[in-house]
Amino acid sequence: MKSTVYFAGIRARSPEDSKQNKIRRLFDAAGFSQVIKKGDLTAIKIHFGELGNDSYVNPVLVRPIAEKILDRSARPFLTDTNTLYGGSRCNAAVHLQTAEEHGFGRTVAGAPVIIADGLQGDSFREVSIPGKHFKRVKIAGEIASSNSMIVVSHFKAHLPAGFGGAVKNLGMGCAPPLGKADQHSARPIFNAELCIGCRSCMEGCPNQAIAVDKKITAIDYSLCTGCGKCLRLCSTHALDFDWLVEVPPFMERMTEYALGAVTGKEGRVGFFNLLINITPDCDCVPWSDCAIVPDIGILASTDPVAIDQASYDLVNRQAGLDNTLLQKNRQPGEDKFLGLWEGTMGRIQLDYGEEIGLGSRDYRLVEI
Repeated sequence: MKSTVYFAGIRARSPEDSKQNKIRRLFDAAGFSQVIKKGDLTAIKIHFGELGNDSYVNPVLVRPIAEKILDRSARPFLTDTNTLYGGSRCNAAVHLQTAEEHGFGRTVAGAPVIIADGLQGDSFREVSIPGKHFKRVKIAGEIASSNSMIVVSHFKAHLPAGFGGAVKNLGMGCAPPLGKADQHSARPIFNAELCIGCRSCMEGCPNQAIAVDKKITAIDYSLCTGCGKCLRLCSTHALDFDWLVEVPPFMERMTEYALGAVTGKEGRVGFFNLLINITPDCDCVPWSDCAIVPDIGILASTDPVAIDQASYDLVNRQAGLDNTLLQKNRQPGEDKFLGLWEGTMGRIQLDYGEEIGLGSRDYRLVEI
């Protein structure tokens, strides 16, 4: 049976077609009023963005979602989890400061901020799932405790996941650092012949796992968490993943965690994907590169697999923009995510998500 994905295009020529009003109409059309019950503590799962990044979802666009939840006599809160690596979101103290500096909170976004896995990322519940890799997964405590959830995702490319949307926002985004470590087993390999000794990988590694003399000499895999930051920093591609071996199981583990995040909330989760400023990187990086395709619009659904499949299809129908990181697969119909990050296998999260019952890849797109 096809899942329904509702779509509002990016163009606007009147106040009624502002993005905020489109989000309100999508909320109603997708039936999110049935997802939220009176008295619910409702998580709005969002990514607050790393300091230096400005492509995260604008908090002004989160406010109409919070207002809609309040209209249901429920209590919304904005939430995310702490990172596995260092940076501006590695514990709740700095994470809350980052969220505030990026405009999130009651004044702009209409709801308070709670970091879902506690001060140091050690607040979580274990949730049973019927997975191939996991029978129990670690889900951030305040997300597990919430009665309902609206997942708001900036849809963009991602290394190594191929792309990041609803499934990744659930799987990686609802897990504490220990859960993120469960998912990451991919470890980089290096080719010293390609190394120019710039030391960017060593200086940028959040865990001091890389040694560089005149060239890269070693990676300490006891310290490496597989975050992939070194791959993004290396200008000569001296560092890489063994994509065929490492990435498919990582994608499956992430998707199993996504299933854990919604387990116990059947019929109580809604999803927004914003296909705006579709960048080459996750909002976890402390910069924002230019968009690879034109802005497209906003999608809403109660099916995380269907909304990601529709988002993936809509992006790939576009022609790539000039003067961007996208140099391959620029024509309409070509896979933009594979064009950016050769070897990524983003479709695994869709295929495997359908296989384990997370959602359906078969969808109908309804424009409002």
